[in-house]
Amino acid sequence: MMTNDRRIFLKQAATLAGAFSVNSLFNQAHAAEWQKASQKINHLTPAQAAQDEDYWAVIQRSFSVNSNIINLNNGGVSPSPIVVQQAVERYNLLANEGPSYFMWRILDQGREPLREKLANLAGVNPEEIAVNRNATESLNTIILGLDLKAGDEVVGSKFDYPHMVQAYKQRVMRDGIVYNQVNLNLPSENDEEMVKAYESAITSKTKLVHVTHVINWVGQILPVKKICDMAHAKGVEVIVDGAHSFGLMDFKIPDLGCDYFGTSLHKFLSAPIGSGMMWIKKEKIEKIWPLPSSGEPHSKDIRKFEELGTRSFPIEQGIGEAINFHEGIGSKRKEERIRYLKNYWATKVQQIPNVKLHTSLNPKYSCAICGVSIDGMTPGELDTALFNNYKIHVVGIKIENISCVRVTPHVYTSLHDLDKFARAIDEIAAKAKSTGSK
Repeated sequence: MMTNDRRIFLKQAATLAGAFSVNSLFNQAHAAEWQKASQKINHLTPAQAAQDEDYWAVIQRSFSVNSNIINLNNGGVSPSPIVVQQAVERYNLLANEGPSYFMWRILDQGREPLREKLANLAGVNPEEIAVNRNATESLNTIILGLDLKAGDEVVGSKFDYPHMVQAYKQRVMRDGIVYNQVNLNLPSENDEEMVKAYESAITSKTKLVHVTHVINWVGQILPVKKICDMAHAKGVEVIVDGAHSFGLMDFKIPDLGCDYFGTSLHKFLSAPIGSGMMWIKKEKIEKIWPLPSSGEPHSKDIRKFEELGTRSFPIEQGIGEAINFHEGIGSKRKEERIRYLKNYWATKVQQIPNVKLHTSLNPKYSCAICGVSIDGMTPGELDTALFNNYKIHVVGIKIENISCVRVTPHVYTSLHDLDKFARAIDEIAAKAKSTGSK
């Protein structure tokens, strides 16, 4: 008969391996079927594979999305695959068998293999990766942790995410720094123009440039590497908001050339809701003050940023299964599929009278997100019409000169759903034109 100690030992061993073992939930649920499906398209380029509906039908079955709603706001937060949900539930059940013991002595130890898994995906040293709750927490930690003094200047853009803009404005109020926001002519396919916008705002007092890799409002991809190279040539550091690029686009963080990077993992990586990652170049960790207090705030150990107190260890461990799921598809194949889905609906609606796209369809400048508007309708009106009449969920965008709804498919999105969306835009546009002409 098995003793309680033996049961606990086996449970510990299984838990610590979890998503990082051959017995991962992903391997149990999908490995054989996905391998068979992949073999049929391995001869295709990622762009060609993006159009193989038989393959993507296999992927789509891995989600448990509500069939009564067509969710096209995956840029906000994406649903997790079933295996990721199961992982969170599994670890949550374990934690509640004895929270103090299983959380702190077992699940807390599982962050190290997760750190290595994330680092491998990001192409960086594990000692540069901190696991936290979202891009806001990651980037605010850096923004509020930098030693900036009165008169130091920071350059960002008017299209950066509000939580980051607010963090800089808080530093203006608290420390007297100078915060300059450049404008951008969106959509843009002009690298030189975008780089010049940031360069023209840099002065001898500029210490930091903040760049959003993929602008969340309309999906514009910025030439981050060129902006970083320009800023570094002037002795200026760069922080990159990768909330809408990591887990979507096929890149490694060092490819960008930045000094700091933050992202949410519950967007295109489809990790559990409320998970994020921060990257700081190794030699710069020491100078960044942690946001939640640390006993050694000037430590060179990236773990000083993870002293959050009690938090959801099950969510952290669910990230591992999300990475397995992502790698099971392949970064480039996934990127091309989501871009294909965006182009699929966008090319259908762009020819409709009174309909306007607010995003370039050039693959260099957009991937998943695209903005669309109908003449005579506010974003709120179009958002409401799509949901009330077609049960299609998008989000209205109104910022600077941009007025549209943001549409974002994901790998589980079907062509049937996008056909329905395109028909809805056609019908709404025709009705708006008829109403407007009276």
